[in-house]
Amino acid sequence: MTGLVLRDLASLAEMKASEAFQRAVWGADDPPDNSDMLLAIQHEGGLVAGAFDGGRMVAFLFAFPTSESAAQHSHRLGVHPDWQGQGLGLRMKLYQKEWCLARGISRVRWTYDPARRANAVLNIHRLGATARTYYRDYYGVMEGINAGLPSDRLLAEWDLTRPADAEATPAGTVPIPADFAKLALDDPGAALAERLRIRTALEGAFADGLQIAGFDRSQNAYLLARA
Repeated sequence: MTGLVLRDLASLAEMKASEAFQRAVWGADDPPDNSDMLLAIQHEGGLVAGAFDGGRMVAFLFAFPTSESAAQHSHRLGVHPDWQGQGLGLRMKLYQKEWCLARGISRVRWTYDPARRANAVLNIHRLGATARTYYRDYYGVMEGINAGLPSDRLLAEWDLTRPADAEATPAGTVPIPADFAKLALDDPGAALAERLRIRTALEGAFADGLQIAGFDRSQNAYLLARA
């Protein structure tokens, strides 16, 4: 990734370009966050950033302030399909971490699909975020890569002052599919069954006072610990 530049978007034209980028990542039918809103939120203290290979945007991150001055909500993180699997998502989140800490922001929250392994590896295993809140069908009916299934989401909570390799005593596991996206394409019924199994397991664990504190890549499983 020599020559790759990570930076805040610097013009309305770049924000307009991000709309096409979002469609490329999330699907043409999934409405992008529009450039006018991105510009306004950036002016009010939000983060609108990208990774650029020359003049080409290859990653995009959008986050905005919350009602807590020390907390930010991270709304979108996308890496172009040509660049996925190369650690660029992690680099974007570390850029976000530095950006936040420089402005006195110590916590970042975001929602993500709990059934997708790449999300769990990045958010929980690599960044050290935790999760103890489960939202059923959070966005309602969705299009693009999320079409056809309940839009269940976990709320990731990232303490920027917590070491990414902090350990907790495991109190159980919840496995997820190795490739949920492929399963959803090949067998939607099986994908729905997996969605509901994961929902039941995590809601039950959270009700018992547990939280997601890690992710075991060898088992494709969330590691549960006492909150």
